[in-house]
Amino acid sequence: MNILLNGQSLETQAGSLSELLTEQGYGSAKVATAVNGTLAPASMRNEHKITDGDQIEIVAPMQGG
Repeated sequence: MNILLNGQSLETQAGSLSELLTEQGYGSAKVATAVNGTLAPASMRNEHKITDGDQIEIVAPMQGG
């Protein structure tokens, strides 16, 4: 299926948000996720199914000084 990940078109076989994070190399990293503009809590990523055309944002916290 085709999705938009952080504004870029992506072909994925992931069925859930959790699978997508693993597929994209985030594994167990602490990140924030949103699907179609709605926050997707970490506790719901296994159950959150991805569908064709979804717009997904993954944001990792940054340290700065």
